[in-house]
Amino acid sequence: MSDPFIATGLACLTAHMLADFIFQPDWMVAQKRRPGILLLHAIIVFVLTAIALGGSLMLAAAVGLAHLTIDAVKVYATPPSHRDRLWPYLGDQSAHLITIALAAYLMPEAFSRGVWAEHTQDLLTPMALLIGLIAATFAGGPAVGGLMARYKAQAQPDGLDNAGRIIGLLERALIYLMVMVGDPIGIGFLIAAKSILRFDTASQSREISEYVIIGTLASFGWALTIAFATQSLITLL
Repeated sequence: MSDPFIATGLACLTAHMLADFIFQPDWMVAQKRRPGILLLHAIIVFVLTAIALGGSLMLAAAVGLAHLTIDAVKVYATPPSHRDRLWPYLGDQSAHLITIALAAYLMPEAFSRGVWAEHTQDLLTPMALLIGLIAATFAGGPAVGGLMARYKAQAQPDGLDNAGRIIGLLERALIYLMVMVGDPIGIGFLIAAKSILRFDTASQSREISEYVIIGTLASFGWALTIAFATQSLITLL
């Protein structure tokens, strides 16, 4: 892969991660069946992609249109009962990644012709780190949640509203940071600490115990996979 291809791809991917996981609040996700909300999300994708590329409105528009199409297919073609499951989520994100890769392949010079061109080498690693951080934390939430959706009603432990989501974000962020700074041994202490804190809850029943174990392993596994993938990507830059 050429440097222009990587730079353009990373810029588009950075915009995608920001648009889908930072600038798409819960209310927007909940109301995405409304055409106006769906269009608003696509406009955000377009604006962020144009900014990340430092221009190239044509490519940003193409990425925004592709994003709109993929999201429309997911929202209107997927049954509501399956919309929050793991495979529709992974399929949706995979489709976005494929369109971004195709866009970068067809117009690899988009980033190098933009206003950030002189800072390309200084921006590649920060973009990769930001993509990895968002992917490990915020993108990991729907993935783990989708995996656990079928068990939620059966074995969901009682607790504070939204606490599980916050705990998941924090633990995946810590795992990502530990790998990035070269201290993966600390992850073992994190696992031990969570096991101790969750011991009383998990001991209530076998169903809750298995629910906690599966959710924890899925969350940790996702964060580790993204962290090591990010490290591998940075070595290519």
